Amino acid sequence: MAKLWGGRFDGKNEAWIDAFGASIPFDQQLAKQDITGSLAHVKMLGKTGIISEEDAAAITAGLHTLAEKLAKNELVFTIENEDIHLNLEKMLHDEIGPVAGKLHTARSRNDQVATDMHLYLKEHVQGIVEKITDFREVLVAKAEEHTETIMPGYTHLQHAQPISFGHHLMAYYNMLTRDQERLAESLKRIDLSPLGCAALAGTTFPIDRQMTADELDFGGIYSNSLDGVSDRDFILEFLSNSSILMMHLSRFCEEIILWCSHEFKFVELTDTFSTGSSIMPQKKNPDMAELIRGKSGRVIGDLVGLLTVMKGLPLAYNKDLQEDKEGMFDTVHTVATSLEIMTGMIDTMKVHTKTMHDATEKDFSNATELADYLATKGIPFRQAHEIVGKLVLSCTQQGIYLQDVPLNEYQAISELIKEDIYDTLASKTAVVRRTSLGGTSFEQVEWQVQEAKKALNK
Repeated sequence: MAKLWGGRFDGKNEAWIDAFGASIPFDQQLAKQDITGSLAHVKMLGKTGIISEEDAAAITAGLHTLAEKLAKNELVFTIENEDIHLNLEKMLHDEIGPVAGKLHTARSRNDQVATDMHLYLKEHVQGIVEKITDFREVLVAKAEEHTETIMPGYTHLQHAQPISFGHHLMAYYNMLTRDQERLAESLKRIDLSPLGCAALAGTTFPIDRQMTADELDFGGIYSNSLDGVSDRDFILEFLSNSSILMMHLSRFCEEIILWCSHEFKFVELTDTFSTGSSIMPQKKNPDMAELIRGKSGRVIGDLVGLLTVMKGLPLAYNKDLQEDKEGMFDTVHTVATSLEIMTGMIDTMKVHTKTMHDATEKDFSNATELADYLATKGIPFRQAHEIVGKLVLSCTQQGIYLQDVPLNEYQAISELIKEDIYDTLASKTAVVRRTSLGGTSFEQVEWQVQEAKKALNK
């Protein structure tokens, strides 16, 4: 089969060389966008008189036929035609004859593929932004439900201070809010039209780039044709934002995996988000959380892969840029699916509130409370810190906790210590007292929840 670009060549590639160079196995995912871009382009060609209105009408009808066949999954793509552009051009030729060749007037595959990818990402980033909203809503609802559920707060994965479980969830809400803001803000750079930049230098035909941009609902136009065909910053930014998002999901999944373990028993995932073992009948594995934790690596890899492709490319288009698509498609699918699973997993997750609370009563996470208490009695905090540290050491040697220390031993430290020390050492008291803005007190968590609800309702 003759190549649509084959006039310059008198040789013929071997099939395996064609297969290596072809992108159709993956860029067929751009078929809808390619047809959409072509419809805008041919409308402009006809309107400006670059081709006749009759030819424009014939091409438009043919493109609509291809769109209908695409919707019915009736299009058959071939390696011989390399990529989505040449495949669709060949199909259009089969539908309407040689007039199909006029569609490519004043256009190159360079600006054509860039347009396709802008259209693709514009649609899918908006979809991901909506999925993040769904997840944020679940996080807020769960946080409100567990505002007064007390759990150990950790640093270095060691019990640090007791906190509200709602407070913990709202930390992830804030991370996801920033993720959503980054993705939403990036849309203004995705929402640019490269159509009309042609191969690299623009075109001699009297095209109307504003018309095609308006037809495709782009918010702006690339002002430099070299930049328009070679820019992949908008994909890199998407991959970067997605990597941060997946890192946040991975951190959350790591905690869920720990909380599901026999050692923690803080939460239990429903059967929908768990799997069993082929050999150990007792197992209920948090496999969906583990998969999301693992899939964060492939998204980060997609970012590093494209950065590596781009770092040495001279202007303008280079065949290396064929490598920009698979990572983009992979990340879109991975992020969207991960968000859907996370939303359902957290929404249906059972929280063992008593186990969480009990974990704060059999530890030394109240040590800071005792140091603060001593400081309020006039003992310098650094001295109080040392006193409590030695007391914790003594308790660990005796196998008891701070709330088990007799009052007379406390009063040996300072006669100002009264029986209210035991109320101070209660984990609930420790949580309730942390009323600083953004703290873990119940009232502060409730404030965070209400502020989040306002934001979500805008």
